[in-house]
Amino acid sequence: MTPTRKALLVVAAAGLAAITLRADDRALARGEWRYYSGDNGARKYSPLDQIRRDNVGQMRIAWRRPHLDASLLGGQPAPRLSNNFRSTPLMVGGVLYASNAVGLVEAFDAGTGKTLWVQQAGPEGLTGTSNRGVAFWGQGADARIITHRNQRLYALNPMTGEPIATFGNGGSVDLNEGLGPLSKGYFWNAVPLVARDVIVMGSSMVDQDSATKVEGDPGNVRAFDVRTGKPRWIFHVVPQEGDPALKTWKGDAWRYTGAGNVWAPMSADDELGYVYLPTTSMTNDMYGGQRLGDTLYATSVVCVEAATGKRVWHYQTVHHDLFDYDNPAAPILTDIIVNGKLIKAVVQVTKQSWAYVLDRVTGKPVWPIEERPVPASTVPGEQASPTQPFPSKPPAFDRQGITENDLIDFTPQLRAEALTIFKQYATGPVFTPPSVVDEKIKGTIELPGSIGGADWTGAAFDPDTGMLYVPSITNPFVANLLPGDPKDTNLRFRASTRALLQGPQGLPLVKPPYGRITALALTNGTQAWMAANGDGPRHHPAIKHLNLPPLGQSVRAAPLVTKSLLFVTEGDQVNVRTPPDGGGRKIRAFDKTTGQVVWEMALDAGSTGTLMTYLHIGKQYLVVAIGGFDHPAEFIALSLP
Repeated sequence: MTPTRKALLVVAAAGLAAITLRADDRALARGEWRYYSGDNGARKYSPLDQIRRDNVGQMRIAWRRPHLDASLLGGQPAPRLSNNFRSTPLMVGGVLYASNAVGLVEAFDAGTGKTLWVQQAGPEGLTGTSNRGVAFWGQGADARIITHRNQRLYALNPMTGEPIATFGNGGSVDLNEGLGPLSKGYFWNAVPLVARDVIVMGSSMVDQDSATKVEGDPGNVRAFDVRTGKPRWIFHVVPQEGDPALKTWKGDAWRYTGAGNVWAPMSADDELGYVYLPTTSMTNDMYGGQRLGDTLYATSVVCVEAATGKRVWHYQTVHHDLFDYDNPAAPILTDIIVNGKLIKAVVQVTKQSWAYVLDRVTGKPVWPIEERPVPASTVPGEQASPTQPFPSKPPAFDRQGITENDLIDFTPQLRAEALTIFKQYATGPVFTPPSVVDEKIKGTIELPGSIGGADWTGAAFDPDTGMLYVPSITNPFVANLLPGDPKDTNLRFRASTRALLQGPQGLPLVKPPYGRITALALTNGTQAWMAANGDGPRHHPAIKHLNLPPLGQSVRAAPLVTKSLLFVTEGDQVNVRTPPDGGGRKIRAFDKTTGQVVWEMALDAGSTGTLMTYLHIGKQYLVVAIGGFDHPAEFIALSLP
């Protein structure tokens, strides 16, 4: 080994050792799972290694728990509940905490799944839906569960589930207060982020994706004091007067344009005191003729101070977003060694299938990100951005753009049918804008599509190796516009349909894989491996005689990386619009180095939440929410016998 190589290894070892000193890492080492994604950096990593390659095949279901504790019903019939159960538990001190099917917090035993307490429903009764998770903050008598249900933010006693009376008004805060005049009421199903002593809340805009009018409320990000519930700050995603970002807006569109909200989970660096916001597009997300310009801070990663909400830096991943390329997942905080230097990085995985790797202190790209020309818009009144940011590293983790060479070709007949479909649409490279439907074309095929690339289940980062594991979806999407009807809208153009594009005989239009896992080495920005995740439509009548290998399941897969293995689930039909073969129902363990499947188990339904793991009385468990059209939602826990 050369002296230079030895020196680099020493630097790397020192850097990685420093990483393990964080408080959330110490909790993970104890076997706890105190945060929605394991830590506030959204890494989805655990150092546990009781379940390894040599024994993972022995895993069995240890316990199951329905998505609503029956005691809440008092003998009455259950209300109509969605089986799209998005919840992921936390584990603190041998107790699991999770949002149930109607958004109430339930505490249950980590070894058996048996109920310890359930949050009281209050006047709202059992109305509501599941959230993706809850937050835990504090120690001892000061500890609390932070959750939101319907339009209120709560702080609960972790021992009893009772509201903490000194928080807000008797234990809760009205999240409708402070919303704009056009609001239809607060809604969000992601997870409250607690950074230092503030609770940071995003929102979902009812009138965004298929906006009915030019005007809308901005998707401001708000923070509340974790002890008192009092408002601490607001970050204005649509910049206000005096903000230099207004230079990226033409005219006075900033005065009336809505959305730009954070609907996805967020992340935070508690040591730096920074919060990282993944923002979305502005209204309307497929026609921007009334909001010309790059429109900061839409579709960006924005770093703000946790204490004040003051912007530290921003990086826009899509200028003048016309593609519904919302940043869909929490930015992942990674400490990596690049060219012998320890870098505090943040990684945003995107629908357009890039991982944007930035210095999380300064916002500067770790590797060059180039502004390259992209296709112009043909839509009257529209002015697409002439360039978009293309990362030089790492490479794209899924297919981008579409040509005839990308079409399905399992058989000559399928190829011919795919070509017939293909010719009915406008096509081109990534960032080809939507088009107006006329007698010649039915719109633009976008690949990745609105439901494509990465999604809210995010990616997983292994701090031991510097490897990022990204599940992704290959789904062509039709971006088509029709003139707005003045009786219904003041938008010049609106989306005609919002649908995935099926190919010949119900098969996908393009070649496989349709769901994949890509391993990206963040130490040098290269792809280590790529593997299909799931069988996909290989058993479809038109191709089952070909005995094809796994084609990949077109679903939102949830990753979890441990000391020994990479676990990835498949989602079910309720979790994403899928081809006729439906969603997948398996959970798999992959070799982290090669992408080889070393174990898989068929579940009763596909995953609807994300994976988590913990150690309880000497035993490691994996827990995930599952549900489907034909299977009531539930938590299942897996462990060794």
